[in-house]
Amino acid sequence: MISSLFKYVYFLTRFECKVIKKVYSIKSAVQFILSTIFTVNIISFSSIGMKMKSLYMNIHFIAIGGSAMHNLAIALKINGNNVSGSDDEIFEPSRSRLELHDLLPDSYGWYPEKLSKDIDAIILGMHAHTDNPELLHAQKLGLKIYSYPEFLYYHSKDKKRVVIGGSHGKTTITAIIMHVLKSLNYDFDYLVGSKIKDFDVMVRLSDDAPIMIFEGDEYLSSPIDRRPKFHWYSPDIALISGIAWDHINVFPTFDNYVSQFEKFISLINKGGAVIYNSDDIVLKELCSGIVGISAIQYSAPNYEVRDGINYIKYDNNEVQLSIFGMHNMMNINGARLVCNQLGITNDDFYQSVSSFEGTANRLELISRNGLNRLYKDFAHAPSKVKATVDAVREQFPNLNFVVCLELHTYSSLNKDFIDGYCSTLDKADAACVYFNKHTLSMKRLPHLSSEDVQKAFNRSDLMVTTNSEEMVDWLVLTRKQGTVYLLMSSGNFSGINFNDLGNNLTALN
Repeated sequence: MISSLFKYVYFLTRFECKVIKKVYSIKSAVQFILSTIFTVNIISFSSIGMKMKSLYMNIHFIAIGGSAMHNLAIALKINGNNVSGSDDEIFEPSRSRLELHDLLPDSYGWYPEKLSKDIDAIILGMHAHTDNPELLHAQKLGLKIYSYPEFLYYHSKDKKRVVIGGSHGKTTITAIIMHVLKSLNYDFDYLVGSKIKDFDVMVRLSDDAPIMIFEGDEYLSSPIDRRPKFHWYSPDIALISGIAWDHINVFPTFDNYVSQFEKFISLINKGGAVIYNSDDIVLKELCSGIVGISAIQYSAPNYEVRDGINYIKYDNNEVQLSIFGMHNMMNINGARLVCNQLGITNDDFYQSVSSFEGTANRLELISRNGLNRLYKDFAHAPSKVKATVDAVREQFPNLNFVVCLELHTYSSLNKDFIDGYCSTLDKADAACVYFNKHTLSMKRLPHLSSEDVQKAFNRSDLMVTTNSEEMVDWLVLTRKQGTVYLLMSSGNFSGINFNDLGNNLTALN
């Protein structure tokens, strides 16, 4: 009996892994177990400054509607925690997913009066501002406030951490690694930025998994924690896919942006490894002369496209793939090297990756009818847009190719940055750029004219519109047999129905 009590008497939180190793009496042990299981007593641990009613926590999210934020909220609720949240606007798919898990706020807005000292942790999203009423009240109450990367670091600090960084390809590389690990029955936690087949949620947190896979975003952690998210994770294994200037609102110069990756490399644990795209000159220079960790290069593997299908060749073998594009071939090769570091052989990797079908919003096939297809992609920065356009043209060289791009991010709507899109849509037969004036005002940006956009893209026949219905009408006019449509945005084109649009555009006449 006593040994059983010692076995089960412990306290473990996501933030401080403290084991109670000394029990003074059977009575105190029993009291502890009962209070843990039945939430009878409040247990205070003054040494770490925390109190909990049980192993489960009261957690409130400020700006719960974000991509990572809402998925973390769902994961924590699935784990048994009491989770609440607020936001002033929530878009799909966050809205539906929060509603499914009974986490959608009753009404939009900020309600500081709902916060109390019973809350064990506040998780603060970047959508909130420093003057957010709930944030100010939480600070007044002395509540512990975490950014979500900080929260995830404390959860994973005793695990092997794999962090996928870079200006492009992070989500796909992370998803490939997750797919391979799952198919080989590895136990792992994860954070990924897109919905993946066979994974119900985009965040998984457990006590027992020895590995955690992170998609490592370089954007800021929270309004009050101005360090990049991936600086929190202190990886054992890191991959950097490339460096292309982005987020100019917080990294005003290219050198400043590059320095964030230099810092990230310095935070890799000694004895660890950084895997990097050697085709990127800036990145190659950053990784030269590294001491204390392994530096492993990758580039595109040997591959070919036959009858619209991509094949990778290795060691006299050939692997048929479900995804396409040179950028995705590079993503696969980088993911392979990460998996090698985790003890996975090339044969096991390629056997698993052959069934990988991609992720939501990354060259996601929405509709197909004969030769007609409509793809949706998250591409928004210039390097991502060009890589995605090039991939579709390489895959379908003889079909009519129509592209629509929404300018939705702070950088893409900024006159000082938009020239970076020059010629990115040139391989399309017809192209349209859409932006919403409301987005400009929400991001507190100055006026952007259609002439500014057309000049930046350097394409005289470019259709530019601020009306999503006008964009849809233009797409319908381009409809003909043998057409591939590509819609790219980190937003949602002001709420258009992609399935209905795809069925309309790809219908056979």
